[in-house]
Amino acid sequence: MKVYIFVDMEGISGVTGTDFVNAGGPHYQTARRYYTEELNVCARACFEAGADEVIARDGHSSGNHMLWDQLDPRIQLVQGQTGAVRMWGLDGCDAQILLGYHAMAGTRGALLEHTYSSASIQNMWLNGRPVGELGIDAGVAADFGIPTILVTGDDFVCREAGEWIPGVYTCEVKKACGCQGAMLLPRAVAHERLRQTTIEAVKHYKDIAPLVVEHPVTIRKEVVERGSIPSDVGRKDLRVINGRTYEKTAPTVEQAFF
Repeated sequence: MKVYIFVDMEGISGVTGTDFVNAGGPHYQTARRYYTEELNVCARACFEAGADEVIARDGHSSGNHMLWDQLDPRIQLVQGQTGAVRMWGLDGCDAQILLGYHAMAGTRGALLEHTYSSASIQNMWLNGRPVGELGIDAGVAADFGIPTILVTGDDFVCREAGEWIPGVYTCEVKKACGCQGAMLLPRAVAHERLRQTTIEAVKHYKDIAPLVVEHPVTIRKEVVERGSIPSDVGRKDLRVINGRTYEKTAPTVEQAFF
């Protein structure tokens, strides 16, 4: 069995605000350590549950945050920019885990809520439904017939996961106190909770179906700054709604996203 783990930083246990997740922030190096530790916990639990192979994608921002020399040597790590293939190495995997995720943009009370970029994207919709990174990334996996079996992060993203993916396992490692704060579990408790939930999810991965997405796929984006939408001249796949909103229709979620 091969498991794909897509890792984001905002939902990692111990991370409680912007100072942790922005490179150069006062707690960024600490967050990198937490990020790496949590991937190790999750991946080792996958192997403990019977996985033969684990591929992990360093998915936060530029994709260059994982401390590679501190990873479990069995993990195959995808780092850096991979162009229009967001989840490099996903094809051929049996299950996907979304580790350290956060709620979609506009989720009131959620820790560090945003959708891909708080600086450029105000809102996003998948086939008319408001969506965040969780829904899009589960949809990309679904295009390959791969179920998303586990989502981890704060209480808000765990709730969002249940609304999108029937039967998905969730692991709440902290409770949001707002956009820039959270109530944390003790480190050992959070890691053991993650270990146990990962084992259960991997053992029962066949019980969870891939996210159902109607095709062709339409993704609508509302941008923050005017003037930053692409031109739809000569493009049948692209439709401009107004000065800050456009949508793209394509055969797959990934193609509609980029």
